[in-house]
Amino acid sequence: MTVASAPSGQYIIEAGWVLAYNAGASHLLAGGSVRIEDDRIAEISAGRMPGDLPRISVPGQLLMPGLISGHTHVASGTPTRGIIEGGRSFSRPIKLMDRLSDEELDDLTAFNLAEILKAGCTTQVEMSLSLRQAESYARVAGVWGARGFPGGMIPGTSRLDAIWFRDDDQALFDSVPDTLAEIEANFEFGQKLMGDFDGRLMPMMAPHATDTHTDETMSAIIAAANTLGTGIQIHLSQRETETEAVRKLQNGLSPTQWLDKLGGFEGPFLGAHMKALDWSTDPAILKRHGAVFAHCPSAGGAGGATQPYPEALAAGIATNIAIDTHSNDLIENIKLAVLGGRVRARLLDGPAVKLPTIWDAVDGATVVAADGLRRPDLGRICAGAKADFITVDLSDWLVGAGTLPPEPLNNLLYANGGMVRHVAVDGRFLVYDRQLTTANEGDVFERGAVVHRKLWKQLSDEQWFTPTPR
Repeated sequence: MTVASAPSGQYIIEAGWVLAYNAGASHLLAGGSVRIEDDRIAEISAGRMPGDLPRISVPGQLLMPGLISGHTHVASGTPTRGIIEGGRSFSRPIKLMDRLSDEELDDLTAFNLAEILKAGCTTQVEMSLSLRQAESYARVAGVWGARGFPGGMIPGTSRLDAIWFRDDDQALFDSVPDTLAEIEANFEFGQKLMGDFDGRLMPMMAPHATDTHTDETMSAIIAAANTLGTGIQIHLSQRETETEAVRKLQNGLSPTQWLDKLGGFEGPFLGAHMKALDWSTDPAILKRHGAVFAHCPSAGGAGGATQPYPEALAAGIATNIAIDTHSNDLIENIKLAVLGGRVRARLLDGPAVKLPTIWDAVDGATVVAADGLRRPDLGRICAGAKADFITVDLSDWLVGAGTLPPEPLNNLLYANGGMVRHVAVDGRFLVYDRQLTTANEGDVFERGAVVHRKLWKQLSDEQWFTPTPR
């Protein structure tokens, strides 16, 4: 089939396996058929459905919900890939991105979003590293048909380092007026964009972290989030210094306790990393409010530091698997979450950890994230849900055995985003037979390459790459 033959409107998909959802849980259906009507899943059945609707037959593939990343920085994925692994701070490349023209920034965003979609992630909870990057994300994702919950990080990248890496807290207090201005600008962005593109873009407020805010600025963010109604995305207790800084300023409260005191959990809440939670107090608060831990296996680049995934599962915290940045492959990150989490659990070896399973990770990247966003119409293959779905080839070289596997989720542990064949949002194919349908894939690739070469040249002229880390 060619890209031009991708069906639309009403059609049926016949898959080797379907990861369906009913009675409050995901389950596997062999030889299932799914009927799509416009933007919704209309019917699921075992075996072939009658009728003369257009059909897509994928007998060696798994049909599953579109993946949801609870934490992304879309535009910065590829400019930092292969750099963070050298041990350098990637702050400089990120700052150079804000010098790009709108057209160049959109080309960079498009390159990264193309990778993200081709690897099966249909929904991004997008903490753009500046308001300009959030605006770029909205321009590209909106036209392409992706589903997103975008917000500009506050403080944005141009102001962040002086506040985050401050020598004393006066720098934090002095930053308040400018931070309040950023909050207002991002709130206005959210109000203007809310529900655009047939409701696929639903902006959120995105504070950087708890240690870069005061009572005044965080309260302003919470008020804005409550007005928008879509909640908050944040880096939460991402390192020990954050937790220590908040305890110092907030009479011993952990970041989670402080946010709870301010009313920060009234709407959807997704917190990334959580390496430095207070495990004696914080899990109960997060669970009570339905907050989601966005676990990012590639947050430190390939082979970066681990995160408390087994501990969060054992504590009953709703846990998503997320892209963050550097890697745009959510299938790969699902695999890494399970493999790295199992190593971490075995090393910790105690009652406070749970050995992660592929079911934990897949549910985390689908239904768990959807429930945290308070969107029961996402993250599941069931009648009435949005027709956001992907198919993954599990019978091909390296991932399968030339035929349909008997336990298909386990084969995802041998997969990556290259095995994704079809990707749809609202029933519209954004990727069909591995090819991007929303834009000319070759043009997206070449235009992105031009921007990357410009960034590398600027860094090279500054001798940023010298000496080469070993």
